[in-house]
Amino acid sequence: MVDRRTFIAGTAAVSGLAAAGGLSVSNASAQDAAASQAGHIKGATAITKVYGAGQKLIALAVEYDRDIDNSALSGSAFEVADRTVTKVYANRTPELAERGRDGRYVMVELSPDDDGALLWSTGGGGGGGGGGDTASPSASTSASASPSPSPSGSTGAGGPKVGDTTPSNATLTPASATVTQTGPVATVRGGVLPTNSTSVTTSSVTNLVVDDFRQFTFDDPATGQTLRYNLFVPKSHRHGSPGRRYPLVLFMHDASLINIDTISPLVQGNGAVCWASPEDQARNEAFVLAPEYGAVVVDDDYEPMALFETTAHLVEEITETYAVDTDRRYTTGQSMGAMMSLGLNIAYPDLFAAAYIVAGQWPAEQAAPLARKNLWIAVSQDDAKAYPGENAITDVIAAQGTSVGKAVWDAGATAAQFAADVRNLEKQKAPVSYAAFLTGTVTANSTATNAHMGTWQIAYDIPGIRDWIFRQTRRTGR
Repeated sequence: MVDRRTFIAGTAAVSGLAAAGGLSVSNASAQDAAASQAGHIKGATAITKVYGAGQKLIALAVEYDRDIDNSALSGSAFEVADRTVTKVYANRTPELAERGRDGRYVMVELSPDDDGALLWSTGGGGGGGGGGDTASPSASTSASASPSPSPSGSTGAGGPKVGDTTPSNATLTPASATVTQTGPVATVRGGVLPTNSTSVTTSSVTNLVVDDFRQFTFDDPATGQTLRYNLFVPKSHRHGSPGRRYPLVLFMHDASLINIDTISPLVQGNGAVCWASPEDQARNEAFVLAPEYGAVVVDDDYEPMALFETTAHLVEEITETYAVDTDRRYTTGQSMGAMMSLGLNIAYPDLFAAAYIVAGQWPAEQAAPLARKNLWIAVSQDDAKAYPGENAITDVIAAQGTSVGKAVWDAGATAAQFAADVRNLEKQKAPVSYAAFLTGTVTANSTATNAHMGTWQIAYDIPGIRDWIFRQTRRTGR
C-alpha cells in the first residue's frame, strides 16, 4: 500500500502538496546551504516526465549565480549519481529546450532508460528499479485481467471485486538526484567556474504536464458518493476566451489505482496526461478529466456500483461549470476504465461523442447500443479476456449493420508506422475501428509482465488515434 506522505512527496510540485509530503518546492534555506557547499551553484531542480510505464526522472536544472556560456559547455562537466547524462546545455529558465542559450541554468538531461529513472511502481520495491508492472495479488490487476476467459456474468478468478477499497502496493519514489560539476564551466563574462567536487542534491521538483492539473473533490448529491478527480483546463480558457467552448476527454484508470491518491492516474502512465501535453493541446485544446476511484467500480459481474453513476454526474457537473461543448465530450479508459467507458456509452447514450477503448470488454448481449457510437478499440491478441470480449462486441455491432474496420498491428511499430497504420484503418471509413496488437508484440515492447497491462503502455502513445477522437461529434439518429 502506498504511504500517502511518501506518495505526495514524489510529486511535490502538485497543487501545493509539497508541504504535506515533506518535500519543499521552494526551500530557500536548502538552496542557501547548497550554494555554500557548491560555490556558485544556488540549487538544483528535478524534472519528471510521464511515460507509458509511469513517471520518470529525466532531467535536472542546475541554477548558478551568474550566466553560463552555452557554447562552451561540455557534457562531461557534470555527473549525476547512478544516472546516464545524455545532454547538457544552458538556458535562461529551468526548462527543457531543443537548443541551449546563455543563462543561469544548466540543464542536465538524463536517460529515461536508466534503471533508476522510473519512479512509479505497481509492484512495490520503490519504483526505481524498472519493475513497475509486477501485479499485486490484491488489486493491481484489473477487473478484466484474470488469466482465462470466464462466462458472461461470472466473476473472473483473481480479479478485484466491485466495491473493494483495498489499495494496491503501488509506490511513487520521490524525485531526487545528486549532481556534481566535474569539469570547468565558462561564464558569459569570460570567467571560468572551476571543477567543484561538492555534490548538490535537488531541493525542488517540476513534474511536466502533471503540474498543469488541479485536484478537486465531487460530492454527488444523487448517489451520496464522493469522487476525487484531476482536471486540466485549456490555456486559452484560463486566460479568457469568451464564447468559446472546448472538448472534454474523460480518462478512467484501471483497478490497480484504487484508493491510492488523487494524482495517481496522472503518474501511472500516459492515459490521462497525453491529452494535456503541449503538443496535443496545440492541435486539440481540450479539458482533461481524470477521476481517482476509491473503490472498484465494476467487476466481471458487470453490475457497477454507484460511482459509475457519479462519474456521469461529474461529467455533467464539469460541463455546466466550464465552457465544455456537449457535442464533443469523449471517454477513454484502460481495463476497468475501458469497461466503464463501454458501460457508460450504453447507459448514457447522449453523454459522449466517441470513445477510445483500451483493453476492456462488456457483455456482448448488452452491446447492441454501441452500434450507434463512434469507437476506437485497442487490445492485444494475447489478452485472454479483453480480446475475445471485444471480438464478441464487434460481432454484435456488425450484426446491427454498423461497419467495423479491423486491423492487426505490431506493438513494436515506429511512430511513422503507427501513423500509417492509423491512416490505413481510417480509410475503411468505419464508425468503429478495431486495432488488435499482434501476439507477442505487446510484452516484447513494454515493461509489463502481461499483455493486458502492457497494452495501455503502447495504446496511448499513438497520436493519430488521439487526433481521430477530436474529429468525432455526437451523432443522433444512426
